[in-house]
Amino acid sequence: MAKAVREVYGTVLAELGNENKDIVVFDADLSGSTKSAIFGKAHPERFFNMGIAEQNMVATAAGISTVGKIPFVNTFTVFLTSLGLISARDQICYSNLNVKFGGAYCGMSDALDGASHHAAEDMAIMRALPNMKVIVPSDETSTRWATKFAAETYGPVYLRLSRDVYPDLYGADAGFELGKGAIVRDGSDVTVIACGLLVHKALEAAKVMEEKGVSVRVVDMYSVKPIDRELIVRCAKETGAIVTAEEHNIFGGLGSAVAEVLAYEGCGVPTEFVGIQDVFTESAPYKELLEKYGLDAEGVAAGIERVLKRK
Repeated sequence: MAKAVREVYGTVLAELGNENKDIVVFDADLSGSTKSAIFGKAHPERFFNMGIAEQNMVATAAGISTVGKIPFVNTFTVFLTSLGLISARDQICYSNLNVKFGGAYCGMSDALDGASHHAAEDMAIMRALPNMKVIVPSDETSTRWATKFAAETYGPVYLRLSRDVYPDLYGADAGFELGKGAIVRDGSDVTVIACGLLVHKALEAAKVMEEKGVSVRVVDMYSVKPIDRELIVRCAKETGAIVTAEEHNIFGGLGSAVAEVLAYEGCGVPTEFVGIQDVFTESAPYKELLEKYGLDAEGVAAGIERVLKRK
């Protein structure tokens, strides 16, 4: 049964805490929402509520990491990657410290709280930081892997986590690797490279396009930094057109990362970007927001149709 990504994250953190006594967890007064409270209940002596003080929380994590601890810092994505940015940049990434970032409620998933709580620029920020790794899980299994990977791998890691339930995509035995993506549906006419919730919307769109005689390949690019350059080039050559789909501004996120690879590798294929079109979003039920900003299956299908006209 599908589970909320944040719930899986909190559960796995608590499990890892049983195995590794060096894991400590910080939250900025939102542990019930981020689900870091699950760790806090299991390991209260290693859980710290820092209050609404995101920069101090990240700075404290930087300090404790220098004595061998493995800190996970948690709050809403938009606050973690803005208010926590100066410490993330100048203390953690600059010194390549072993701190993990759990950005909860990514994209527009904190739907009713509006633009002040939506995160549409976080991937652009975090992937621009040297030493930072950026991972975007798309279901329970990939969230489990990403959380364990972060705990077991030295250096800064940013996990982009949603509030919502994502459908099951992978079996329990699925394999993941930093710097790789996964073809979750094969096709020959166009490739949709997506991350997070948009992987599922891309799969829905692929079914719609199949009825129109279009064969759509869907790639889950769960590792945004480093990114799977080889797979991007292969898809460009084999399908001749690329659509990127993300719950993020079209500038600086997954679409930009893919376009950079295409440019560097000289892959001149038609490309479309499905994402938030450089606007501040609104307050509304999540489903309505996805529809309004073209991030539902119909929006992805429209992107596919646009790119095919230029193929």
